[in-house]
Amino acid sequence: MLDPATEVRNSPPVSAAAHGLPDLLLIERARGADARSIEMLLRRYAQRLFRIARSALGDEQAAESAVQEACVAAFEELRRHEPAGKFAVWLTRLALEQLRAQRETQPTPRPAPLYGHPLEPAIDALPEVFRMVFVLRVVEGISGTETAAALGLNVTTVRTRLYRAHRRLSGGAALQASQPVFQLDGARAERIVTEVLTRLRARGA
Repeated sequence: MLDPATEVRNSPPVSAAAHGLPDLLLIERARGADARSIEMLLRRYAQRLFRIARSALGDEQAAESAVQEACVAAFEELRRHEPAGKFAVWLTRLALEQLRAQRETQPTPRPAPLYGHPLEPAIDALPEVFRMVFVLRVVEGISGTETAAALGLNVTTVRTRLYRAHRRLSGGAALQASQPVFQLDGARAERIVTEVLTRLRARGA
């Protein structure tokens, strides 16, 4: 985890050139409490985490809070990440663990959602085991291997669940799902980044 005695260092805004930096370099700097590197990693993966949380919780506000909690936990436990593993997979699994624990300790019914895209009701109607695979494979567009690693499944199970998700969806929904679905808007993304950085600074002060 980040050293609790070390304050997250202030740093200039993220430059355009920084967007191409590899995860491993950013992680190494983040372990040294570099705020710019933490911010880059947050911005790089906030959309994926939000889509996962939104898929699980069915509510944008709850998903935003869940992403904040997962990100704070991730950067406090950053030394748990093995350099040989893919950071995106580790972060996704950590977020899913937090979501499961949250629902076990604070079970709440899924609220009536506000949809921002016509495909979202059909995706929301999928059983969760199919929905998660569909969101990662089709909406996020990541590989079957990475999806399997993130969800703790084997590749064959991922393939089967994706097939069944497609069967349950209408043809149009399945084909058009590359459109922005469960989108993290700019204002919400800024709140997530600001809140996580603020909490990390507070815990390191």
